Amino acid sequence: MSVQERKQRERADRERLIVATARELAEQQGWDAVTTRRLAERIEYSQPVLYSHFRGKREIIGAVALQGATEMAAAVRAATSCAHGPRERVTALARAYLDFAEDNPAVYDALFQLDGGLAYAREDTPEPLKDAFAALLETLGEVAGDGVHPGLFTEVFWASLHGLATLTRTRRLLPEDAAQRVELLVDRLAVL
Repeated sequence: MSVQERKQRERADRERLIVATARELAEQQGWDAVTTRRLAERIEYSQPVLYSHFRGKREIIGAVALQGATEMAAAVRAATSCAHGPRERVTALARAYLDFAEDNPAVYDALFQLDGGLAYAREDTPEPLKDAFAALLETLGEVAGDGVHPGLFTEVFWASLHGLATLTRTRRLLPEDAAQRVELLVDRLAVL
């Protein structure tokens, strides 16, 4: 291995460490606790080293969001691949999405609540975000109904899931009704 290759590998390892540490800190204490000073201390590198990878917290949030989008897409695809029939697939998708939001609140915030400097719903949207939407569209597109654009239906269904995830997390909805909400959403929105 050349010196250049070793340096590139070390740089990539440091970047992964920064993102993993930011994510861990955010999951434990919230995004307000994630500062470049605190990250530098935790990873045992100087702040200038951290800034050589990311221009600041906003870019770190963006990196966590991209990682989260990849994980969410995988979770949705895994859940829907085991389901049989459109209704089961849509229900599995909804549950996987809501479980991801509940299990990864800081990542979910990085994806959908915080400014990570990422473009959404545009030509220059990063591939992991496009793929996360595609993971939803793959299942939801088949139940959009006649005359309904699959992408538009996916956006509406996704917005409903996001609302459920957000309202549940902030304890605005009764937790014991979570399963009924998913069933109602699937029954009323999807053409099965």
